Amino acid sequence: MSTEQNKAIALEFYKAFDNSNVEAAKKVMATNLIAHTTGSSEPLDLDGFIEYGLMMRAAFPDGKHTFEDVIVEGDKVVTRGTFSGTHEGELLGFPPTGEQVKFSVMHIDRIVDGKVTEHWGQADIIALMQQLGILPPLG
Repeated sequence: MSTEQNKAIALEFYKAFDNSNVEAAKKVMATNLIAHTTGSSEPLDLDGFIEYGLMMRAAFPDGKHTFEDVIVEGDKVVTRGTFSGTHEGELLGFPPTGEQVKFSVMHIDRIVDGKVTEHWGQADIIALMQQLGILPPLG
């Protein structure tokens, strides 16, 4: 696939997540997807990754990705930007705070035959926890 096609598939993947459209996301995820996410000690399979996504959607139902950079090299698409939303549901055992949050995210998605086969995602969890009042501000 071309770099433009891979870029479009990756952005479609995040758009589906932002729109709470699991079926649209499944259309661009491989059944053998492996995902590495912030806080997970072991990689997630497709079902585990969907569960993770649903947990994030429940915690931030209005959550949206905004990307400043989308870089494509071969079969990998790198996205760098922010995730923002309102904490309206439980997150990792913490009750909803109603706080607006915005924190940095970076992802690498591997696209093979028009599907996301591997996902690496990193988020600034310290900034998130500070904005939710779970951790004090640094400095």
